[in-house]
Amino acid sequence: MDELLRLVLSYLRSMWSYRWAGLIVAWVIGLVGAVVVMKLPDKYEASAKIYVDTQSLLRPLMSGLAIQPNIDQQINMLSRTLITRPNVEKLIRMSDMDIDVKTKKERDELIDTLIKDLKLSSSGRDNLYNVTYSNQRPEKAQKVVQSLVTLFVESGLGGKRQDADTARKFIEEQIKSYEAKLLEAENRVKEFRLKNLDRPGGNDYFGSLSAAQGQLKEAQLALSEATNSRDALRRQIVGEEPTLAFDFGATGQSSGEPGGAGPNTSELDQRIAAMTNDVEALLQRYTDAHPDVATLRSRISKAEAERAEKVAQFNAALAEQAKKAKSSGVQPAVNPLASMSNNPVYQQLKVALAESEAQVASLTARVAEYSSRVAKMKDSARLVPELEAEFAQLNRDYDIQKDNYNQLVSRRESASISEEMDASGVAEFRLIEPPRVTPNAVSPNRLILLPAVLGGAFGVAIAICFLLSQLRPVFHDGRDLAEATGVPVLGSVSMLLSDDFKRVERRRQFTFLGGVGSLIASYVALLAFVALAVRSA
Repeated sequence: MDELLRLVLSYLRSMWSYRWAGLIVAWVIGLVGAVVVMKLPDKYEASAKIYVDTQSLLRPLMSGLAIQPNIDQQINMLSRTLITRPNVEKLIRMSDMDIDVKTKKERDELIDTLIKDLKLSSSGRDNLYNVTYSNQRPEKAQKVVQSLVTLFVESGLGGKRQDADTARKFIEEQIKSYEAKLLEAENRVKEFRLKNLDRPGGNDYFGSLSAAQGQLKEAQLALSEATNSRDALRRQIVGEEPTLAFDFGATGQSSGEPGGAGPNTSELDQRIAAMTNDVEALLQRYTDAHPDVATLRSRISKAEAERAEKVAQFNAALAEQAKKAKSSGVQPAVNPLASMSNNPVYQQLKVALAESEAQVASLTARVAEYSSRVAKMKDSARLVPELEAEFAQLNRDYDIQKDNYNQLVSRRESASISEEMDASGVAEFRLIEPPRVTPNAVSPNRLILLPAVLGGAFGVAIAICFLLSQLRPVFHDGRDLAEATGVPVLGSVSMLLSDDFKRVERRRQFTFLGGVGSLIASYVALLAFVALAVRSA
């Protein structure tokens, strides 16, 4: 510590020898610095505050109907990209700052200066923006800030409109393109269907074939039933004979005699008809080999034999009677065959047979039609996969294109609603504080610059003294000399100062201190003057 202190004192003693040079340097720097600070032009700052309100009531109301971009993010990006070269050039034209600009170089310098001096800052999450600019002329600073505020608002609105117009134009072009594609696909489908009108098709073709086969089976079953019923009626009619009645006029025979009426077979006919119907009913469920069917047919055969026997007896009696009448010369009043009448059962069987024949003919035509349809559908069955594959190829991209088209139309409507929302003010720019200029100059701050200059002057002076002491070193005691030369110092001679020299030395010290004090006092007076000038302004 003692060595360090001794070293510092040695440097100070060496620097003291060159104090006058340091004082001169301090005065020169101080005077020049004061003149420069006082000559610096005053700059006045203009400022404005803008609030961007993005909390519109329309945004939650139109959620899901309109496209809602991130307004806060857009405004933040706009504030960061506002002070760019194209915008600054527009700002120069708006504020008439290019009146005195003659060359391109001067214009570029003006643009660079404005980019450096213009400031647009955000105060945080409140969407509050501060616009500031400093200039030597207050009115020009205010005009520049006003132009920048206008540019900020117009850039926000204009950017939205430009983006909306670009998006709408793109969507319209895509819609037209998809309309052409859909029209082409629909024309292909139409031509395909017109070309294949008489061919099978559709997703339910095999279901239609199955239904047609079912209808054919039902018609065949109904035809089989009608045919069996018709055959049964025919068999009944074959076994049924018409009942004859003769009128012999003069003979006077009653109808109960052989010459009066035919054999009484109505009871047998009814039994035969009833048993025949029972057989037909059984044949619907069983085969001919069933015991019940065989029993009924045996009974029918016996009844028919009995009826045939009665008819034969009647015919024999009738022939005998006719023979007797012929031998006695008596002629009947009317020809027996002319008065012949049909049996009622026989008539009913004939009507039923006619109806059955008509039903069989109708069912036969139906079976033939269904058979033709089924055969045609079976023949065309091999064409169905080919037609379906061809239709699928024609219609492969139609559904995707239609979905895209519908989505584009929906988004076009959303874009239209979004434009209306932007026009109604989803993000509103509010000028909280209009552009105003500070009454006092904001720069240069002479109350700070003058002390800084004074301190710098003293610093440079001390540095000059130290540099000169190092360039021309002086030994102030024997110890320093011994350390520097490496030779032991045996002794030293002291210098005795006279009273006149001491007085001169004191006068010189007072003069030096006075010079330092004068410099400081000058700066204090200058600071007081500047402070009074600022307060009075």
